[in-house]
Amino acid sequence: MAMDPKESLIEYPSDFPIKVMGATHETFATTILELIVLHDPTFHEGKMEVRPSSKGSYTGLTVTVRATSREMLDKLYTELSKHPMVKVVL
Repeated sequence: MAMDPKESLIEYPSDFPIKVMGATHETFATTILELIVLHDPTFHEGKMEVRPSSKGSYTGLTVTVRATSREMLDKLYTELSKHPMVKVVL
């Protein structure tokens, strides 16, 4: 039986990790933090893990947001994916 694409396996609200990767830049983490706060006002720096790539060319962030709905997550993924500093969102 196929699942309705509008249904979600996630129960809301819940903490939801998102991985964001981009070229290393001094303002990358701060810029992403500011964007996420627009969607999750409870988000803060303590909910962000920062990992540089082995050569230091890229920075990976794991951000744990408080997801309140599928719509909220969809909007956040869309904005992150469109941001010029972001290469990948998982």
